[in-house]
Amino acid sequence: MAIAPLKSLRHKLTNEPSRWVLVAVVLQTVGTIGLSACTFSSTAQLGGNAPVSQAAIVTLRFSGWQSNPNEGKLLGQLLRDFEAKNPTIKVKYEAINSEYMDVIRTRLIGEVAPDVFYLEAFEAPKLMKSGVLEPLDPYITADFHLEDLQPSLLRAFQLEGKLYGVPKDFSTLALFYNRRSLAAAGISQPPQTWDDLLTVSKRLTIQKPGGSKQYGFGLAPELARQQFMIQAFGGKLVNQYGYAAFATPEGVKGLALVVDQYRRDRSSAQPTDVGATWGSEMLGQGKAAMVIEGPWSIPYFKETFPNLSYGTAEVPAINGKQGTMAFTVAYVMNRQSKHKQAAWTLIRYLTDKQGMKAWAKQGLALPSRRSLLSELGYDRDPLYAPFVKGSAYATIWQAGENLPTIRTNFNNQFVSALLGEQPLPTAMKRAQDTANREIYLAN
Repeated sequence: MAIAPLKSLRHKLTNEPSRWVLVAVVLQTVGTIGLSACTFSSTAQLGGNAPVSQAAIVTLRFSGWQSNPNEGKLLGQLLRDFEAKNPTIKVKYEAINSEYMDVIRTRLIGEVAPDVFYLEAFEAPKLMKSGVLEPLDPYITADFHLEDLQPSLLRAFQLEGKLYGVPKDFSTLALFYNRRSLAAAGISQPPQTWDDLLTVSKRLTIQKPGGSKQYGFGLAPELARQQFMIQAFGGKLVNQYGYAAFATPEGVKGLALVVDQYRRDRSSAQPTDVGATWGSEMLGQGKAAMVIEGPWSIPYFKETFPNLSYGTAEVPAINGKQGTMAFTVAYVMNRQSKHKQAAWTLIRYLTDKQGMKAWAKQGLALPSRRSLLSELGYDRDPLYAPFVKGSAYATIWQAGENLPTIRTNFNNQFVSALLGEQPLPTAMKRAQDTANREIYLAN
């Protein structure tokens, strides 16, 4: 029985589409997989502590990713602090910045996965169902204060009453706007409704001196940013059986707001249209006056565009409803870890109040402990407060184990409709049918 979950995962992953054709070859070189990965050992100087026998030291392998150098430095410091307080545990950390989940899945199949690793809510359902994660409930004690963690974030890592991950942080989406652009157009406040956003975007779309163009709005044409648009008029991303269900009139109605603005009004642009890589770069370069992004943009603007005068606001309401997305990542434990108690000690350290407080100070994401949102002042900070407010009604970026398949098909067809290659209802029907056919065959 102990190896049945692993066999199940191996069957699922090696029978997915072509991305797993080379898995056998990869397993032969699994020790060197992920060419962009970087590894560091955070062995601490124990100072005046009594010497610890090398035989008593446990070495944990820990994997995640790194969005910027500052994040890596902060995590390194946290791990050094952890080792200083836990001299019998050494942590070997590896940042995998390319094809992260492919690497993790392959290592799980090869039974060489790390003891602890990052897991996005988006990817969690399949791994939880496959049985390769260790349930954490037996390790959690009352003094960990599980009730302080955002309930919606915890639910993203629960299956059949068991908790498989502790969310380390989360991000919602909010509206960023260029204060000078709005003021120049005579606009006194950011739009409160989507109808207002469409109207304001037209006024903000201008030809600037020197020939460059500023669009009113910079859009991200991907499902992770459009799910709340599907839901705005009563649409659903998936049905009760986990199959794609977004191509209904209700779902298409919300998406049409995005497509019509881009094609008919010409008041929005994709990053690729203006030579940018993402929305906040568009805003910083003056190529869009408004974008919808996450709190990770705040440190980015401070470092890359320090002279940009901008503000944030909640995502404009659609059809009288507030909506946004929430993204979260948890620390999870490999069920095959040989050092489970030590692995939990690390997870607990990183997610208790003290460890999470040190991590959350960077401002890239929000702490998943509710007490820290207030203690660190995020709920009162003018730039961060809209993200905190959005957490009350945000849709978690998760929709069962078939979401990766649904996302790929949606993104391909939605961009096609955005470019005018086919009508939006046709594109969404094609995306839904293709996704559901692939899901059916995979099961």
